Amino acid sequence: QVQLVESGGGLVQVGGSLRLSCEAAGSIFNILVMGWYRQAPGTQRELVARITGGDSTMYADSVKGRFTISRDNAKNTVYLQMNSLKPEDTAVYYCYIMMWGLDYWGQGTQVTVSS
Repeated sequence: QVQLVESGGGLVQVGGSLRLSCEAAGSIFNILVMGWYRQAPGTQRELVARITGGDSTMYADSVKGRFTISRDNAKNTVYLQMNSLKPEDTAVYYCYIMMWGLDYWGQGTQVTVSS
């Protein structure tokens, strides 16, 4: 059984910063990819950023230069540092991991950017 526990969401003003964390617990072995998606009301879930075991990263164009993804393999944890936040970053952010061909998802954490 695998559980993803997210933390770090909340309310922040435009231009502010937040750091999301997601720890994978349970039967964890050789996580291939870790990442973050987000979903705003009335929209489809979209990829924000992902990082492979070799630390190769990919970002959505909308967050490049503002967000940084990182991982701590010893802790099975992925982080998303979000700077220069904009109102359009408001969404529920979901952590995910890909392991042995399967995707696992967190419960989501709300990020709200107020103007």
